[in-house]
Amino acid sequence: MSKIPQGMHSVTPHLVCAGAAKALAFYQKAFGATELGRMPGPDGRLVHAAMKIGDSTVMLADEMPEWSSLGPKAPVAEQFWGDRYGRLEDPFGHHWSVGTHVRDVSPEEMKRAMAQMSAQK
Repeated sequence: MSKIPQGMHSVTPHLVCAGAAKALAFYQKAFGATELGRMPGPDGRLVHAAMKIGDSTVMLADEMPEWSSLGPKAPVAEQFWGDRYGRLEDPFGHHWSVGTHVRDVSPEEMKRAMAQMSAQK
């Protein structure tokens, strides 16, 4: 048995996307990718998909926060209090919260934004 399955190469990227089906469509248009298959979960999110770009296979899936599977944009985002903020885990398992101030927010704006966010949940 080969350690590398037939048709694969030494490295096969696996992308986690916020919207894997849209990502597949984009990569088909941008790179001429050919979809090899997809496996949707019960909720419709893609648990697994594969595409071919040239002679290489690329795998992708939707974000699954409940499995700690997040795309590159998920951890860091602009927050209602005016910071671009997110959490990350270092190679030793420590969680770090990082942020940078991007805009000033008055206490009233902050209160409104927090109320809106709470109402959406």
